[in-house]
Amino acid sequence: MSDLDFYAHVAMRGDVLGTGIGTPPEAWDASVGRDCHDDFGKGRLRRDYGLVELSFARVEGSLSCFGIGLQVHRLVHGLSVPASLTAEYGAFAPRVRFAELRAVLASLGSTVEPDDLTGDVHRFRVAGSGVRVFVVDDPDPYGDGDHDADDRTAHQAGDVWALSVSPGWWKPAEQVKRGDGREVAAPRP
Repeated sequence: MSDLDFYAHVAMRGDVLGTGIGTPPEAWDASVGRDCHDDFGKGRLRRDYGLVELSFARVEGSLSCFGIGLQVHRLVHGLSVPASLTAEYGAFAPRVRFAELRAVLASLGSTVEPDDLTGDVHRFRVAGSGVRVFVVDDPDPYGDGDHDADDRTAHQAGDVWALSVSPGWWKPAEQVKRGDGREVAAPRP
């Protein structure tokens, strides 16, 4: 398997190594590992694995994951990928081209639709899962003119910036299914 297989899996299924929305931090420890930074504040937890960033909030007295982000843009700067992911998917490229991810998703029967094409980063929605894919449109948003299109360490138009699995943010309803299938009130970011 490859890094593109990982991104496609998350885009279509909304989980990382079988762990997803509604699961507690301990489930992430078991699947992704403990090599991360935990940032606690106001009844919330932000867990940062580098590529994978998670958001937790108290739901019915326990911490529950309500957001999964793949911060793909960090890889161009050499940020590490959790060992559990490289063991499963191999090496991760420093950048992901949206056209390539879209082609893999199409080959798996999934479509990607424009969601917001304004601004310097465009947002697309993966049909069926609701996962959002953020794509660089303007790598020189301030017009400084110092962007080098040939620089392999700089973001380029068409690069995937991030993927977001956050049903509570995208669903109009106030309900989100937990990992065990029960519906609970969605924490608001």
